Amino acid sequence: MTMSTSNPGGATARRTRPASKRTAVLLIKSGKPATASSVEIAVGPKTLKILARQPSWMRALMKTFGTALEKSRAIGRAVQFVVHVGPAGQSKITLVTAHTDAPEPKPAPPTGQLENALDAARSRGHLRVAEILSGPDMLNANQFAELIGTSRVTVNARRQNQQILGLEGAKRGYRFPEWQIGQDGKPFAALPELFDRLGRSPWAVYRFLVQHHPELAGMTGREALQQGHTTEAIAVAESVARDFS
Repeated sequence: MTMSTSNPGGATARRTRPASKRTAVLLIKSGKPATASSVEIAVGPKTLKILARQPSWMRALMKTFGTALEKSRAIGRAVQFVVHVGPAGQSKITLVTAHTDAPEPKPAPPTGQLENALDAARSRGHLRVAEILSGPDMLNANQFAELIGTSRVTVNARRQNQQILGLEGAKRGYRFPEWQIGQDGKPFAALPELFDRLGRSPWAVYRFLVQHHPELAGMTGREALQQGHTTEAIAVAESVARDFS
């Protein structure tokens, strides 16, 4: 025995009960005779009975799904539609289209993976610091004191007063770049002002001195100071600090 309800161009609900087994089928047919095609979906008898009473809702649901699928394929991104169903059978379907000009947010990695990534980043940073401090241009306090003709105690005192650039590592103690010497054989006189402009961070001063700056005709900060362009270098340092504040 077959029972069905149908709507032109919509969904047809059909229930079939053979002698040996009772089944339920939701039949969805094309609304265009030229494309005579249909899809059968097996559902439970109770579900079929409920859906057969809501042909217009079923038609809207299938139409919205088709529209969402077309949009998703067109933009190459996921879209979604929200279905609100009330206890009395009332419903509302809302199509939500994703913005094509913004990438979908990536899910945050699990806590364990995030911690591992941060640890790896810290390790890379420590390795880079160790690599810099082990360079041939890095002197310990005694060597730098001999270079500028003073004592280790004076070198450390002037480092604390930010008159000398000293970089601290995890195990190697402080190292002093030998190239921070001007034409007068003394540490750059501009160092205290550079520290003041760059947040009193030795590593910020170091980066400024080794990086090339378009505002200094492509010279590094230390090259500009060595050639006497002190005022220009300080102005660029102030500009760098302003950009990152």
